[in-house]
Amino acid sequence: MIIDITEIEAIHSFSRLESLKETYGIIWMLVPILILVLGITLGVLVIVWLEREISAGIQQRIGPEYAGPLGVLQALADGTKLLFKENLLPSRGDTRLFSIGPSIAVISILLSYSIIPFSYRFILADLSIGVFLWIAISSLAPVGLLMSGYGSNNKYSFLGGLRAAAQSISYEIPLTLCVLSISLLSNSLSTVDIVETQSKYGFWGWNLWRQPIGFIIFLISSLAECERLPFDLPEAEEELVAGYQTEYSGIKFGLFYVASYLNLLISSLFVTILYLGGWNLSIPNLFGPELFDINKKGKVFGTIIGVFITLAKTYLFLFISIATRWTLPRLRMDQLLNLGWKFLLPISLGNLLLTTSFQLLSL
Repeated sequence: MIIDITEIEAIHSFSRLESLKETYGIIWMLVPILILVLGITLGVLVIVWLEREISAGIQQRIGPEYAGPLGVLQALADGTKLLFKENLLPSRGDTRLFSIGPSIAVISILLSYSIIPFSYRFILADLSIGVFLWIAISSLAPVGLLMSGYGSNNKYSFLGGLRAAAQSISYEIPLTLCVLSISLLSNSLSTVDIVETQSKYGFWGWNLWRQPIGFIIFLISSLAECERLPFDLPEAEEELVAGYQTEYSGIKFGLFYVASYLNLLISSLFVTILYLGGWNLSIPNLFGPELFDINKKGKVFGTIIGVFITLAKTYLFLFISIATRWTLPRLRMDQLLNLGWKFLLPISLGNLLLTTSFQLLSL
């Protein structure tokens, strides 16, 4: 059987073209993920620098000023130092749980960023169960902390892990009820739909005005989920040395701080999306119907404006969280659990029932 050489060359060129298309498709899929990870890393560095500067201003001291202009490279210098430090393992601990715990805490929070709409049609995955996916994934982070505490073979670390699990369970339920109230108002669990529902009535369409009780409960619960003062009981240094991270050193020790700031940033972004209108500036009713309508701007220009507005609202909430750290004293463990179970849970449940009643009456 005689095969034409030109046919063989055509088959080879076609197969090469198909393989190039597949490679190009894989690279094009990875580009948005890499951009998101790079943006999140930059955002965490900015939060660390802001926290140090704001804390220094509240305490009337100088703060970081030598590492780069205005000390902006101080967080990068600290991360580099932790990267080259020795990783110590407890001699009688469970080394597998000890090593996996910090990674689970970071990865579970990183996955939540995939459903954040930073601007109009600027989202990695617009899912129909968006906000509940965030709650489901973020609830894995305390499991990593509990694994870290148990694997350390240290009573202080184990108590810190148990406190993290108890605190997460206590405050996830009110937070979930508040999210459910928002989804009832928007008739959707998609983060994009929730933002677009708020944009119909401008500034007064924000869920902040329609759900003020839910906003306060969500604010308190998100601070408790992030283990920020006054809710940092799992790592209370006066009682537990450093909690679940007592036995850690090097980059594993740094991963806990990365997870904490990632959690703080994702919570601030969800406050912006659920209650503050997301990427919409919400001033069209004051200055003109077309002036600040992000959805009708050009793709690039509108996306840049939307991302800037989202980040501005997010960092406003971050400022409140950082200022709260130096304003309120730490609660006791019994006070923390009483606040979650005896106050926030009944109020959030009542808020959900009221929201459901109003939605049924409006049909």
